Amino acid sequence: MGPESTIPYYHDIVYGVQNKIGKDFFPTLTIESVNVFDVLRFCSESKYDELTDYLMVAIDNLIRSGANFIALSANTPHIVFNRLQERSVVPLVSIIEATRDEALRLNKRKIGLLGTIFTMTGDFFKTPFEEQGIEIIIPTAEEMEFINQKISSELELGIIKKETLKSFQKIITRMKEECGIEAIILGCTELPLILNDEVSPVPCLDTMKIHIKTLVDMITE
Repeated sequence: MGPESTIPYYHDIVYGVQNKIGKDFFPTLTIESVNVFDVLRFCSESKYDELTDYLMVAIDNLIRSGANFIALSANTPHIVFNRLQERSVVPLVSIIEATRDEALRLNKRKIGLLGTIFTMTGDFFKTPFEEQGIEIIIPTAEEMEFINQKISSELELGIIKKETLKSFQKIITRMKEECGIEAIILGCTELPLILNDEVSPVPCLDTMKIHIKTLVDMITE
């Protein structure tokens, strides 16, 4: 929902479809851009009815555009995913369910979770994993506050700092050594700006990449 993740969503979907089809073709897409800071504010104030209404305006616009299915290209607003799905006449594609299915495919049973404070502390992200026997480990309260602050003040604005990466690596290393995590979920679509398999102490489950692959498969099918 922030511009830094909307750009790769758009780019990787259209070229992913073209590459899979193998000819000159781009899918017809409609992007409804919302204010990510409003989304975060609704969450911080626990105004989930207002958040649902706010996002339904965007969803209704997409429905009127003729969309066959709709994706929330962010993790945090999935806090009201079930409410939105109930009100939408067009199917919504869950980033959480797509990531859970990938974790099952890779046979990962204990996974760390990074994201906004709402994603890390809420049950909406953990429950689909736990129902399938996958244990989700979150950072300490102090670490979560740090991660959340860096997402909102740096990554949402496209700001990448080496010291922030080092701090994230330290947090993941601690979770690996103390909790035995086998992988880390990048549960915010801005986190891939700074974390990937090459720099992370454990393999990454990049929710954005996984979501995009699911969408490309649905479009080409």
